[in-house]
Amino acid sequence: MAAIRTATIGGIRIARLGLDELAALMRADVARARRGDLRIPRVVTSANGSVVAAFNRDPAYRATIEQADIVDADGMPLVFASRLRCREPLEERTATTDFLLDAAAIAATEGIRFYFLGAKPGVAARAAEHLRSRFPGLRVVGARHGYFAPDTIPDICAAVRASGADVLWLGLGTPMQERIAVEYRHLLGGVGWVRTCGGLFDHYGGGVSRAPGWMQALGLEWLYRAAREPVRLGWRYLVTSPVAIYYLLTRTHD
Repeated sequence: MAAIRTATIGGIRIARLGLDELAALMRADVARARRGDLRIPRVVTSANGSVVAAFNRDPAYRATIEQADIVDADGMPLVFASRLRCREPLEERTATTDFLLDAAAIAATEGIRFYFLGAKPGVAARAAEHLRSRFPGLRVVGARHGYFAPDTIPDICAAVRASGADVLWLGLGTPMQERIAVEYRHLLGGVGWVRTCGGLFDHYGGGVSRAPGWMQALGLEWLYRAAREPVRLGWRYLVTSPVAIYYLLTRTHD
């Protein structure tokens, strides 16, 4: 397999992959896993401003992110920073919420099996039903909420393997999802990808809306989310955004 080209953005090695390329890589890795050529799954995660801030301030979190196989640019501020500081900027934002639709379209036509793990009870299952209705033929072979004791993780991994899943979508929130993906991928042989996805299931099964397109294009989706959830997210963005901007401007290069 050819090496994945990256740019350093906010200190993080970000894959130079568009949505179509990322979906094609998922398909190829699933095929490799089914043949036995990929013994443990790739860990695929994403970065936005909050991740950039945590990466640069928390050594333990930084070590976890550096063990991921692919980190893509979920936030438009990363794309803007690459345009300012890189000779070859990123071509597009690879928002996980958008990527799921591209991945589901391929999975429905090629028999790639998904497992959804995360969110509140019932949300992942509703997200699965929503996506099955949009993509006839899509196989979501398991859906489980994200509330469990740490000592049950090996059993959950065994259930994922037994389901025949090719891609595990892990929506447990940062930093828990990244840590579990990295620490337990050795228990997920046969799975092609472990794809972290934060609050993704809430968008498709929990009634959480996305920002209007114009706000996404301007990199203001964080402002929309903060306005909708000021208690939970307002303070977080107020604290992390200046930190993220600093590192995006000072630690971005080809």
